[in-house]
Amino acid sequence: MTAGAEAAGERVSAPSNAAPAATRRRSAASRAAKPGRHVTPAPIAQQHLLDAAVELFHSEGVRAVGVDAVVKRAGVNKMSLYRQFASKDDLILAYLDHMQTASLARIDESIAKRPGEPRAQILQIFVDLAQRASRPGYRGCPFVNVAAEFPDPDHAARHSVVNYKAEVVKRFTALVTAAGLAEPAPLVDALSLILEGAYAASQTFGPGSAPLRILPTVARQIIDAGMAGALGAA
Repeated sequence: MTAGAEAAGERVSAPSNAAPAATRRRSAASRAAKPGRHVTPAPIAQQHLLDAAVELFHSEGVRAVGVDAVVKRAGVNKMSLYRQFASKDDLILAYLDHMQTASLARIDESIAKRPGEPRAQILQIFVDLAQRASRPGYRGCPFVNVAAEFPDPDHAARHSVVNYKAEVVKRFTALVTAAGLAEPAPLVDALSLILEGAYAASQTFGPGSAPLRILPTVARQIIDAGMAGALGAA
């Protein structure tokens, strides 16, 4: 994630609810269950489906995972999926909603560790990312992964990617401005670049690789150069 949690291609936890996708799903109440057939209650089915999508999409890729795999992992039938989500694309958007919330929460947690110290807060984001990216099974940024799977810039999933990255840039801009830099753009651009590079390195070199171990040092040098006005505008 310009910059990214990352939810973010971070190691993920199951979503607490499926509310972000509520406006896009089909109402379960609009479809009557057939007599004699056990039907999982709509909120429970939706939660199981989103839990399964988060796990499978993040670990295996959105394109590689079909709806059959999602419903099997969720323990519901395919009709339950289409009662809750109008299409697989709808489910993908719900997944991205969840990942955005989780990823931004991780960044905000890093910022909260150094209250009142914007320069240190910026660095903390990269320190924490380096630690997460060193864990086995780390899958990088889910938004970077999705962008690679959906080349069409007009696809709704790509819009989610753009929105998420804009939120990350907004945080970097606020921190750089609070640190006292009158023209934040050059440093924000540099921070965004090394953030994206870290996500890529985690998948090409592997979690815990040398480029990731040096990430905090590089981030500190970039921050120092930016605050000194040594980064020219593009």
